[in-house]
Amino acid sequence: MMIFAPVVGMANGIVLAGLIMLGLSLTFAIILLVASEKFKVPVDPRVTQVYDILPHLDCGACGYPGCSGYAKAVIADPQLLGKCAPGGADAANKIAAVLNLQISSSGPAQRPIVHCRAHTADRTFFGVYQGIPSCTSANALANVQACKFGCLGMGDCTRACKFDALHVVDGLATVDYAKCTGCGACSKACPRGLIQMVPFSHENMMVVACSSKENGKNTRAFCQVGCIGCGLCAKQSDAFAVQDNLARMDYAKFEPNGQNETAYNKCPTGVIVYRGKSAPAPREPKAKQPAPTS
Repeated sequence: MMIFAPVVGMANGIVLAGLIMLGLSLTFAIILLVASEKFKVPVDPRVTQVYDILPHLDCGACGYPGCSGYAKAVIADPQLLGKCAPGGADAANKIAAVLNLQISSSGPAQRPIVHCRAHTADRTFFGVYQGIPSCTSANALANVQACKFGCLGMGDCTRACKFDALHVVDGLATVDYAKCTGCGACSKACPRGLIQMVPFSHENMMVVACSSKENGKNTRAFCQVGCIGCGLCAKQSDAFAVQDNLARMDYAKFEPNGQNETAYNKCPTGVIVYRGKSAPAPREPKAKQPAPTS
């Protein structure tokens, strides 16, 4: 019988150790449970509701790093309603319903306008750029093209767009307004600030598609379709004004009326164009139009 005593003692020790470990495990589990309940941060269920409404694109147009960040922010500050450009008015109205708020109209939707209309053949080049195919990189160099204000056409804006709404067509960034959500990513990506977010009060907007502040002589030498600051548009309509050799449209004053159409037709370089979902093709500058036959 004595030969089995050490074995029995060892078994009892193992059982005792197991019971102690089990007791400690239960104690720690209870402590963690109590701590989790005591220090639990309550989550507003509306955050999940708002997040489900958002398009889950994480484009950053709202100013927050993602849709979850915006969902939390708009719950904390309802003044941020309407900041989700891809979601548009529909998302804003649904979020307002979750917050039990009434919102007024946020005004015309913002859409991008590229303030340049020069395709490759319209520009003067001093040489062939062979560097990194990026507008940001090319913009850091002098004399990439004669016009230091025009579109570089290397697609930084197209790569920033998550909606396939921007393409470089023959050297010029071109917006597909049927796909555009107005997120503003393209505007932020352009190193020359050519892309402006504009309130589209009409389906098609009249714009001065140029950003050059060169004098008229240099503009004609550098670009066939640039603004020469002649002021003919401003003489026809108070929606236009010329500053620093460059005409600009006051979008708040735009109406498709006779005065603006006259300004459009009198522009000698055809730099005044329409932009929008059903915009007509740009008019050829008078210098490139065929001479009258009679």
